[in-house]
Amino acid sequence: MPGVRAALAGSLDSVHLTLDALSSGLEAELAAHLGVQPEQVVAGAGSGALLAQFMTAHAGPGDAVVHSWPSFEVYPLLISTSGARAIAVPAPDDRQDLAAVAAAVTPATTVVLLCNPNNPTGEVLGAPALRELLDALPPHVVLLVDEAYREFAEPGSIADALELAATDDRVAVVRTFSKSHGLLGARVGYLVGSRRVVDPLRPSTIFYRVPTPAQAAAVVALRAEDAMRAQCTQVAAERDRVRRGLLDLGFDVPPSGGNFLWVRLGERNDEFVAHLAEHGIAVRALAGGAGVRVSTGTREADDAVLDAAKQFPR
Repeated sequence: MPGVRAALAGSLDSVHLTLDALSSGLEAELAAHLGVQPEQVVAGAGSGALLAQFMTAHAGPGDAVVHSWPSFEVYPLLISTSGARAIAVPAPDDRQDLAAVAAAVTPATTVVLLCNPNNPTGEVLGAPALRELLDALPPHVVLLVDEAYREFAEPGSIADALELAATDDRVAVVRTFSKSHGLLGARVGYLVGSRRVVDPLRPSTIFYRVPTPAQAAAVVALRAEDAMRAQCTQVAAERDRVRRGLLDLGFDVPPSGGNFLWVRLGERNDEFVAHLAEHGIAVRALAGGAGVRVSTGTREADDAVLDAAKQFPR
């Protein structure tokens, strides 16, 4: 993003100072950008840290957290770390069954966790689907939507959970600068919701601080909205090119709203992972899943994936 390098370099002169330890300045910037109150925003050390904070604040021993599966493979670990029980709801044909998610909710359930676009399948949930799920949830359950990859999805196709959060105090949204803004190593993200869902995170914020350089980079990156959108559009176009190439080779690859593809090989997942590794390409098979997650990026790297895939015995 334009200006990020300069912001990082400029922050180095003050890394020995406490400065804005709780990221109130960044939270105010985010609130103004999103059209919400600063009290509704919590900045954290990446979306993963915010998910951990959220689970600790809203779930514990004796509680249950429901999520779809396959989804982000760290969810079960984050949930169990809070002491709660993770309830994984199978997704037929890798499409999230939100009716089944709602049916899995019990009096012990405190949180329903969804990823949109879903990592690793790339599935995009529209606004009607999310609204229907929320309407089916009892008042005591909070809906947490992980939107780490939302900027790579077609804008008109993906639900905006912030719009739900504006009218329902049971909704929280977590986003990150790691993917769309290219700040993966800086570790900075944010969570937005009503005071009901946000306030319980505040006591732990001191332990999940956003470093001073990361705050400076995030503020500058946030202001480079046009550049970010253009970059994500390019990544999405490249992702779709790779998908077309894999489809032409006979692979089963559903549409994706992330910066990755879900190549479904079933029992041959590990074989495909090993084959690509022989060509210097690292991809990941989800344990117990039906596919392999392939990240997309530069044209050179993506061409290497396609060239290696051509040589995979079918």
